Amino acid sequence: MSHSPAPQFGAIIIGDEILSGKRQDKHLPKLIELLAARGCTLSWAEYVGDERTRLTEVLRRAVAGNDIVFSFGGIGATPDDHTRQCTAAALGVALQPHPQAQALITQRMQEMAAEKGEAFAPQRPDNVQRLQMGVLPAGAQIIPNPFNRIPGFSYRGARGAWLHCVPGFPVMAWPMVAWALDAHHRDLHQQQAYTERSVILFKAQESALTPLMQAVEMAHPGIKVFSLPSVDHPEYGLHIELGVKGKTAAIAPAWQQLTEGLHRLGAQFGPELQRQI
Repeated sequence: MSHSPAPQFGAIIIGDEILSGKRQDKHLPKLIELLAARGCTLSWAEYVGDERTRLTEVLRRAVAGNDIVFSFGGIGATPDDHTRQCTAAALGVALQPHPQAQALITQRMQEMAAEKGEAFAPQRPDNVQRLQMGVLPAGAQIIPNPFNRIPGFSYRGARGAWLHCVPGFPVMAWPMVAWALDAHHRDLHQQQAYTERSVILFKAQESALTPLMQAVEMAHPGIKVFSLPSVDHPEYGLHIELGVKGKTAAIAPAWQQLTEGLHRLGAQFGPELQRQI
C-alpha cells in the first residue's frame, strides 16, 4: 500500500511591487513565525509577479499534491489583481458569486455608507465593482477578515492540498492566516516540532566535514545536516556553523554522532547553539 507524504507548508507571495523592490515582503517572516508558534515549519516559498499565465502555473503546481499553501495578494478587484481568476483556471473550475462572501462585502459597503452619512446605493459602479471580490472559484470556502469583513478564500485540491488565499495587506492577511491554521490544520499543530542544534567550528574546512555530514544523514533518516560558513561574522570571524535539524525526538542520537565525529577529526569547537524551528 502506498502512502502519501506528510503535507508540507508552502507560501506564494504575489505582486510586481515585490519583485521590483518597490515594496519589501513582510509575509514570509510572519508566516514562519505563525507556523513556529504552532510547532510547524515552512518547507518552500515562491515569489511571482502579476502575470496571469505564470501565476496560474504556480497555483496549479501548488494544488497538485497535498501541501498546505498560503497565497498572499491579488484577490482584490482591480485590473492587476489576478489571484481569483488564476486559481479558478488552475483548478479547472468556474468563477461564481459566493453568497456568504457577497453578503459580507455588502455589509461592509453599508457600514461605509453609514460612516459617511450616505444612503447605501448598491447599483453605484464602485459598489458593483467591490462585489467582484466575492466572485470566487466554485467550491471555495471563505476566510473571515476581521479588519474590514472582505474575505479571503480557501480551496481543497483533489489530492488533499489546501490553498488559502489572503490579501496582500499584512493587517488583514496575518490574522486570516492564523485563523486558517487554527480552523483547518489544528491536527498538525506540534506534530512537526523541530529542533536545530549546532556548534561553531573554527579553522574548519567544509570539504573535510562532508563525509561526516553524509554519514550522519545516512544513519538518521529525516535528519538534515547543515553547514553555514561565514568569513566576516562580527563575533566569531571566520568559522563554520555545523549542525543537525529535524523532529525534536530524533535530534539527540544524530547530534551525538556528529559531535563524536568532530572530536575524532580534531575540530576546534566554539559555542553550541540550539533553537526550536
